Amino acid sequence: MRKSISFLLVVLLFGVFSTLSFAAPKEIVIGGVFDITGATGAVGAPYADAVRDYVKYVNENGGVNGMQIKLLDTDYAYKIPQAVAAYKNLQGKAIAIQGWGTGDTEALSPMITKDKIPYMSASYSEHLTDPTITPYNFLIGVTYADQARVALKFIKEQHTKSGKPGNPKVCFIYNDTGFGKSPFFTVEYQGKKFAAADDYAKTIGVDVVDKEIVALNALEATSQLLNMQKSGAEWAICQETKAMTTILKDAKKLNLTTKFIALNWAMNKNFAAIAGDAAEGCYWTCPFALWTDTSLPGVQLMRKISEKYHPEIKDRIVCYTQGFAAMYVMVEALKVAKDYTGEGIKKALESLKDLDTGGLTGKITFTDKSHKGANSLRIYQIQKGAFVPVSDYIEVAR
Repeated sequence: MRKSISFLLVVLLFGVFSTLSFAAPKEIVIGGVFDITGATGAVGAPYADAVRDYVKYVNENGGVNGMQIKLLDTDYAYKIPQAVAAYKNLQGKAIAIQGWGTGDTEALSPMITKDKIPYMSASYSEHLTDPTITPYNFLIGVTYADQARVALKFIKEQHTKSGKPGNPKVCFIYNDTGFGKSPFFTVEYQGKKFAAADDYAKTIGVDVVDKEIVALNALEATSQLLNMQKSGAEWAICQETKAMTTILKDAKKLNLTTKFIALNWAMNKNFAAIAGDAAEGCYWTCPFALWTDTSLPGVQLMRKISEKYHPEIKDRIVCYTQGFAAMYVMVEALKVAKDYTGEGIKKALESLKDLDTGGLTGKITFTDKSHKGANSLRIYQIQKGAFVPVSDYIEVAR
């Protein structure tokens, strides 16, 4: 009899502990490492706003599988030591993190891997997409290198259509940071090399005749643009943020005929307004829907949420779409996660295939072989102050 009672107690206790160990948490803690006031704050602040807004909306509508999301976010002001400190404050608390810049994401990646915390960076550097090296980094945007490849392909096509002899001549304009160099140059990261646009240009017959460095906060770019003019560059592909307005204004003052292509962070409605007439004709690689794409269900939802929490804001730049889409995708993974650990969220993300974001992005697919979420974009051009698509969706290999 005593043996039977003891066995029964063991079974009951095992059942209790099993239930506790597999029980869902009362809340899901997500971290945020954002630049609100630093060198990229002009685009970082609206990105962070969107993440916060979507979390608030999800919580007010029942949360995720009945659980509330608790967002713990920090403004690291685009300073890597502060990003590291912010991350350390999240250790043991957050099961996934919404991140930001390239330099800080690279610095945090070894810790992210060790701690097994999925990190959905706003950096679209290609070397962060290889699960054999960075197994917990996920990107929803078309990588910088792929954006630059698309731009080069577009340039080659335009040159061929024009009937001009020889190869088109291109200049790369970038800032001297990991973010700035990522689209253009081969990166060696954790022992593996990742080729970028510099190599791709050679394979398709585009001559890169100049490379100019313009700081993220530059207020003058005349000397660099004069160097570019001497090189004979017909096109310039730019990896910048707010400094793009300086580049365009100075190019107009110098009466340059060079055509500019801004990669995604280098252009938005605010930057175009600041540049004024100097922005006219500028091209833009944009992997995300614009605020004005009101026919898209994802944009309709995004506008509804923004207008609910910020009725005073009547317009949003594309960076808001980027933050909104990042949190949207993360929530979709949380919904299908089998367990709420870093490893569980990673598996859930890798199970997403052709996820429809309502047009906020191209369809999102992650696998255990590639953490490139999207691989298609359209090229826009500023015409009479408006962003007009001048290409269909251009797809690149994952």
